[in-house]
Amino acid sequence: MNAASAEALSIVLLLMVLGCAVIRPWGLPEAVVAVPAAGAVIAAGAIPLDHAVAEAARLGPVIGFLAAILVLAQLCDDEGLFHACGGWMARRAAGSPRRLLVLVFVTASSVTAVLSLDATVVLLTPVVFATAARLGARAKPHVYACTHLSNTASLLLPVSNLTNLLAFAASGLSFTRFAALMALPWLVAIAAEYAVIRRFFATDLDAGAGAPATSVSPELPMFALLTVVGTLAGLVLTSVLGVDPAWAAAAGAAILAARALARRRTTAPAIVRAAALPFCAFVLALGIVVRAVVDNGLADALGRLVPAGTGLGALLAVAVLAAVLANVINNLPAVLVLLPLTAPIGPGAVLAVLLGVNIGPNLTYAGSLATLLWRRVVREHDTAVDLGEFTRLGLFAVSTALPLSVMALWVSLQVIGG
Repeated sequence: MNAASAEALSIVLLLMVLGCAVIRPWGLPEAVVAVPAAGAVIAAGAIPLDHAVAEAARLGPVIGFLAAILVLAQLCDDEGLFHACGGWMARRAAGSPRRLLVLVFVTASSVTAVLSLDATVVLLTPVVFATAARLGARAKPHVYACTHLSNTASLLLPVSNLTNLLAFAASGLSFTRFAALMALPWLVAIAAEYAVIRRFFATDLDAGAGAPATSVSPELPMFALLTVVGTLAGLVLTSVLGVDPAWAAAAGAAILAARALARRRTTAPAIVRAAALPFCAFVLALGIVVRAVVDNGLADALGRLVPAGTGLGALLAVAVLAAVLANVINNLPAVLVLLPLTAPIGPGAVLAVLLGVNIGPNLTYAGSLATLLWRRVVREHDTAVDLGEFTRLGLFAVSTALPLSVMALWVSLQVIGG
């Protein structure tokens, strides 16, 4: 296959894969189209077999980590951790929608950072709906906060987002150094999101205040909480020892799984479902298709747009490019495309890509799979999401949070060093 044909085939298949991931016709898993597409680019010669194998080997540990974290989050939910969070928010809010928004920001940011953005979207958003209803508050500001924070608040740790895992592997940073460099951008981005959402939904936050919840809050599941803390400690330790962090995540999931199985709170098939194996297959197949696109010309085209250096201007340009690309082709393919181009520049450029692909998707539905998943969760609660409102909020939030977080990253690089 000549270069032009290989490029055309790769691009068409990538668009098909992304389109089906967004639309999910007949509710079919994303992998139904992605896996055959990966096979097609290999069979047609658009990507050499050894390149496909190398991409699979690179993504394998990342996908294993993702599966372990998803299982850990689901088992925490089975233990009642998210239900307890809802009770805590209702009690502390004392009937105030504005106070509830602060608590949702604290909870969603923590859950996203520690248990990944999927936990915030799938497990916490329904709890926030119930908590708002319990207080007689309008749910919209708090539910929108969940989707924005599932993206923006996933900047802190390598475990917070699949894009982070990919960037972490490419950056060459340790777990603790990654977190140290991203701590200030994380805080700045969350503060910017809070200011925008509070102002955007001021009318909703001033209305619908109810009486404080009087029911007894559920007890905090300490075993699950301690397991999560232990898993985080294990992630730091494995980073120091040079061991793949997927082992620490798998250990935490295994501990909770053993307890849940012994107490008959779950079943082996339920644990397997929690690992989201079809989605993991989708990620692997998508990586191969994106690699085919990169090998057949996209890398050269984007390479001319990526500035060299890690000055403030260069970091901002990289972040904006990443944000635009995330909204055009989704943030997961965007990070797969940009990492090979920015990794040789240094960790600063890689982290700037991460700012773009994590904050930028708040602009459109198609920016991240988490946002698409959030939209389905919201619809299940009979709540309409207005496209115009979503986009206006996204414009304010992204245009505020992205440049401020890039400046914060630049400061972190000057103080800590890349």
